Amino acid sequence: MGGHHHREDDHGHDHGHDHGRIDPSIATSDRGLWAVKWSFVGLFVTACIQLAIVLLSNSISLLADTIHNFADAATAIPLGIAFLLMRRPPAKRFSYGYGRVEDFAGIVIVLIILASAGVAAYEAIQRLLHPEPVTHLAAVIVASIIGFLGNEGVAIFRIKVGREIGSAALMADGYHARTDGWTSLAVLFGALGVYFGYPKADPVIGLLITAAILVIVWQSAKDVLLRTLDAVEPDVLEELRHSALHVDGVREVTEVRARWLGHRLVAELNVAVAPELTVDRAHAIAADIHAELMRHLKFLSRASVHIDPVGASGEHYHFPAAVDSHDHAGVRAQHHDHE
Repeated sequence: MGGHHHREDDHGHDHGHDHGRIDPSIATSDRGLWAVKWSFVGLFVTACIQLAIVLLSNSISLLADTIHNFADAATAIPLGIAFLLMRRPPAKRFSYGYGRVEDFAGIVIVLIILASAGVAAYEAIQRLLHPEPVTHLAAVIVASIIGFLGNEGVAIFRIKVGREIGSAALMADGYHARTDGWTSLAVLFGALGVYFGYPKADPVIGLLITAAILVIVWQSAKDVLLRTLDAVEPDVLEELRHSALHVDGVREVTEVRARWLGHRLVAELNVAVAPELTVDRAHAIAADIHAELMRHLKFLSRASVHIDPVGASGEHYHFPAAVDSHDHAGVRAQHHDHE
């Protein structure tokens, strides 16, 4: 088994498996792009209605919410670009494809939201220092309700599609829109405060909305940074291990490594089998493991299965700590790689 490395396309029968198959990452990217497009339309229309009422009423809390809704609509641009790029097939230089672009889009989204929080905070502080009357309170209340309904509709849509395609960025944007809906509703309380004789209620609510935006920024930034650092949920790793152990002939799964590239998962497993097995039998076990993994993890796009004999399995065996692992790049035992 040692020293032999091949891929499925080394065999003549691979044509029957691949003919007419559509890359699932392209299908999910199309679905994601569709969701981004329509959620952009929903948020943009909502923000435009709110802006008209801001100009009419002079409400600073509604202005803060409107700025944030425009920023939310703008986040569709980097996310849409990411989904477009992810439709491209892997290239010689980008052998894993362009999935990481989605994670970078998440960073851009966080920065856009942070900028909107800064603008909203500045306007609210200015209004506290230099009070101005708020008029057309009924229109402000209507605008806050429109903001809530618009954001909640977009949230339901994004979360649903995000779950379907496994996009953390799209789901995070959906939960973000849901929180924005509640901040839109907070504008209503600012208007009621002004109505009952507390004019500073409007800028105070504006500052509270800014604080809520900053909480969203922190949560979103944490999720995005974990993805860019190749963090994977423990239950995903356990599912990979559990699926491989179900295959006949597998004695032990010694190592499991995985990373997210956008909304697609890439995995590598070190698996121990009986040392007396032939190369053909080891290859068949690797193929069975790959099929089992693809069946159980719908977001998995690539799985590399590294077959070792029992008692000598794992990267620590192939690359001893005393030797720099970089000097051994490319050295592998029986290895089966699928996409």
